[in-house]
Amino acid sequence: MEADIWYVLAGTRGGTNRVRVVELLVEEPRNANRIAEVLDLDYKTVRHHLDVLCEHEVVERADDDYGAQYRLTDEALEHRSTIDAVIETVG
Repeated sequence: MEADIWYVLAGTRGGTNRVRVVELLVEEPRNANRIAEVLDLDYKTVRHHLDVLCEHEVVERADDDYGAQYRLTDEALEHRSTIDAVIETVG
């Protein structure tokens, strides 16, 4: 999991925006529209980053309803120190 976190947040193009998304989700779960508003990013861009984060099991969607909130997975929370290290390095 640590390698996935480093890869998806620091080792790929778009990592900086994914770090910003993760920083928001550390605070509290949010839906894609709210993330886009807070970060001043295009909704489709945010959805792409959320899809990448979900694919690497860093983030999960709370349910399948429209406007569903995203949150960090339990496994990602177990590796919070790694997430914090990446945020410090990239951010």
